[in-house]
Amino acid sequence: KTNAKKYVHFCVRFLNGKEMVITVKESSNLEFKESITNTFLKTVSAFSNYGKGKIVFGVKDDGTVCGIKNAEEVIIDIENRINDSISPAPDYTIAVDEKNQTITLTVEEGMYKPYLYKSKAYKRNDTATVETDRMELSRLILEGKNLSFDQIHCNEQEFSFKSLENALVSVLGIKCLSSDILKTLQLFSDDEGYSNAAGLLADKNNFSGIDVVRFGDSINIIRDRIDLSGISVLDQFEKAMDVYRKYYQYEEISGELREKHETVPEKAFREAVANAIVHRTWDINSNIRISMYDDHIEVISPGGLPSGINKEEYLEGQVSVMRNPIIGNVFFRLHIIEQFGTGIRRIIESYRGFPVSPSFQIFENSIKIILPVLDMCGNMNENEMKVYMAVKGKSLSSSEISAKCGFGKTRTVAVLKNLVSGGYVKVSGTGRGTRYSS
Repeated sequence: KTNAKKYVHFCVRFLNGKEMVITVKESSNLEFKESITNTFLKTVSAFSNYGKGKIVFGVKDDGTVCGIKNAEEVIIDIENRINDSISPAPDYTIAVDEKNQTITLTVEEGMYKPYLYKSKAYKRNDTATVETDRMELSRLILEGKNLSFDQIHCNEQEFSFKSLENALVSVLGIKCLSSDILKTLQLFSDDEGYSNAAGLLADKNNFSGIDVVRFGDSINIIRDRIDLSGISVLDQFEKAMDVYRKYYQYEEISGELREKHETVPEKAFREAVANAIVHRTWDINSNIRISMYDDHIEVISPGGLPSGINKEEYLEGQVSVMRNPIIGNVFFRLHIIEQFGTGIRRIIESYRGFPVSPSFQIFENSIKIILPVLDMCGNMNENEMKVYMAVKGKSLSSSEISAKCGFGKTRTVAVLKNLVSGGYVKVSGTGRGTRYSS
């Protein structure tokens, strides 16, 4: 039983007589239902569309386990409701817990999206189930057809490709950009004409782009601003690199030698921008935002993680899910990106040996990469340096850091917040499980 809404507490007694209380709460992939009503069918649609989940019947809103009478017969009713109401047929299993007479419905993510209930598609929003908007429904339809946005027919069909041609001539040694090459790159087909990928690579188009801003001492002071929209993604990439080199690279003459220095690793910035272009969602009217400060660069890409990949897999580069495979293939052929799925690891690797490291913030609808300036440790104040050295090479809680540094908890948390925002310290976990490392 329980005394907290949407939490279920189980008391487990071991053979040695010891007891342990296990708490289970509702989440984005777990829902409790006291009885069988058609509202659960919306959640079946949501799990089928966006990821595996479970619905447990026989649990009240306050978390009390009440069970379901005649559970075996009710299973047949659940199956009939699903089969009659969800289209196409979802993949699911049902099991009865004989001890408490609860019924667990496990719904797998399906391959033939969208899964509709009363002609509407649903998704989970934390512990609630809500209807998808038109854009999300369009994405589900493409996913169900195993298509990406850059693969489908482009509304515009009048393009020129001078930037693409110059790049292919320079890197691959072709003589000119022929119709056969356009077809090989999946930019054109006789049946569909130009794809969205072609539009993105065209010299002029109506797609979003990159907004580059160089700030002064505060966000109220803008030293430079460049709008890179409506042009080829190849030009977007190269012009963004030019702005980076203007502010974060310099040459130093030492005797007869001219040495190039970079305050932010060029490899890291290059990978961050290429990654943003290749993996962003292009079906929304929003620019990639590159914010340049004295002590760091932020690259914010529209669109969260692609379906089928979690935060850990993204950061480790274990799984590569290409949101825009045609654009990714062109960037790969032009050596803008290297092996698929290694971009994040290469960003991290470019900071190896330095006292600062990049950080990554993943939200539902965007991803932010923070690239700190390499020599900014010299600008840390005494408290920040003390906390940074305490966590360097370790993974500690704020209480452990407070004890090491001799600071109060409030001061420690404030210093950690500054170090995290600057990309010097990484944070993982939530609540009491929050840890800091560098």
